[in-house]
Amino acid sequence: MTRLATGLLLVAASMLPLPSLSADAATDAMQAAYAPYRAALFRTNGKSQVEAEQALVQAQQAWQALIRQYAAKPPPPYERDPKFSDTLTQVAVVYERAAVDVRANQLPAAHEKLEAVRDLLAELRHRNNVVVFSDAMNAYHAEMEHALGDGAKGIGSESAWMALAARVGVLDYLADRLRNDAPAAWSGDTDFEAQLKAVQNSVASLRSAVLARDEEAVREALGKLKGPYSRLFIKYG
Repeated sequence: MTRLATGLLLVAASMLPLPSLSADAATDAMQAAYAPYRAALFRTNGKSQVEAEQALVQAQQAWQALIRQYAAKPPPPYERDPKFSDTLTQVAVVYERAAVDVRANQLPAAHEKLEAVRDLLAELRHRNNVVVFSDAMNAYHAEMEHALGDGAKGIGSESAWMALAARVGVLDYLADRLRNDAPAAWSGDTDFEAQLKAVQNSVASLRSAVLARDEEAVREALGKLKGPYSRLFIKYG
């Protein structure tokens, strides 16, 4: 068996949206504002209050500029979405609440609050049939977090091995989706290729450990999933 949990993988594949490219100014603006958001998310996951505050201020400024430009009159394809302007406001509120935590040097709390921005924007795009590379990153992230949270539980029992094998199968598919959904403009980007390969290699290492039913290797491989993903996310996600 070269791929794990083939049946479950196919089910997962059928539930994922078909990739498409953004061709509208509003989505492009939101993706541009998403870059400082990723930096704020990264910095609040660190230990420097100063760096976290600086990153969050930049994210807030970028988002406020977007609100001023688009909230009053949503452009296509968002002009028929009655929740468009409200979603932009909700994102701004998340930033404000996270800023309170950062000023109190409660970086983990700020980081947890900022996670909501990713979900709000993903739902906004989903409502309006817009798909960007970030959606593939979000899908991988969600499954990775499940693997990290549950992957090592009960290892040694047959049911635990089967459950982990299924998760690795889905992760394997989603890692491939990152390549398939990447913008064509990145095809010659050697840094993107290297970082994507690191993500795929981290999944391959976990898959090999599961196939070998090596508990120690599984725990080690699980511990090495987040690093490659985080590096890809901060620049491209």
